[in-house]
Amino acid sequence: MLTHSVFFKLKFPKGSSEELEFLRAAAKLEKIPGVQNFRPLRQLSSKNDFDYGLTMDFDGQEEYDSYNQHPEHREFVNANWGKCVANFMEIDYEEMVR
Repeated sequence: MLTHSVFFKLKFPKGSSEELEFLRAAAKLEKIPGVQNFRPLRQLSSKNDFDYGLTMDFDGQEEYDSYNQHPEHREFVNANWGKCVANFMEIDYEEMVR
């Protein structure tokens, strides 16, 4: 299982119509084949500057790569990410053997 997560700060004020529009567009990523356990998150800690997060799971690298190249994901990135996101951190990880 591979977990893909991205934490970000938007260029828009919290509660703005632009914020809502971006978050609604991001929620559509859940419908892309291979995405499991999609979770939109609101950041609560004062220990970083990010306000939001998205996490999702994939069965493995092949499913993640397919998601990354999917036309709907690429469209979301091209139409929304650059113009809306002020800063972000992407973290991809897999569970370690215990």
